[in-house]
Amino acid sequence: MKRRTRRGVPATLTAVVLLAACVVVAVVAIQMIAGATPWLSYPSVARTLHDAHWNDPVPAVAGGVSALLGVILLLAAMLPGRLTVLPLEGEVDSGASRRSYRSTLRSAASTVDGVSRARVKLRRRSISAEVTTGRTNTDGLADAVSRAIERRLDQLTPVARPAVRVRVHAARSTS
Repeated sequence: MKRRTRRGVPATLTAVVLLAACVVVAVVAIQMIAGATPWLSYPSVARTLHDAHWNDPVPAVAGGVSALLGVILLLAAMLPGRLTVLPLEGEVDSGASRRSYRSTLRSAASTVDGVSRARVKLRRRSISAEVTTGRTNTDGLADAVSRAIERRLDQLTPVARPAVRVRVHAARSTS
C-alpha cells in the first residue's frame, strides 16, 4: 500500500489561470455582443499580434515562460510525491499514516529516562529525532533514544528500514 500525495496545488493553479482566461474572453464577447466598449479591443489585440515577429523579445520570452510552466506542470504530474501511507511488512497489505508513524516514534523517544521533549522528522530514508533533556550530562542519552526508536521500528516492521539519527539538546548548560 503506497499512497502518494495528490497534486492539488499545480492542478488548482492551472484551473484558476484557465478560469481567469475564460472569464476575460466571455466578458469581452458579451460586451461586444451587447454593443458596449469591451475591456480588450479585438482589433488592437489582433494588430499587436500580427505586428509581432518571431525574433522579437516579447514572443520569445512568452514562449520560454510557457514552455517552462509546461515542463514544471509535467514534472509535477509525473514525479512521485511523498508517501502519505508508509507501507508495513506483513501478510496483509497494510500501512501507517505519516502522522501516526511519527507520533508513535515520538512517544517511543519520550519514554527514555531523562527526555523531557522529543521531536521526530520523517524523511525518505531516515528518521531524525531531536530530544531535549534537563540533564547536564547527556552521555549515552542519544544511544538510548536511538535504541528505543529502533525497538519501536522492530514492532512496526516497515518495508524500508530508515536510518535513525538522534540529536540531544540539553536545557541547562554544563558550566
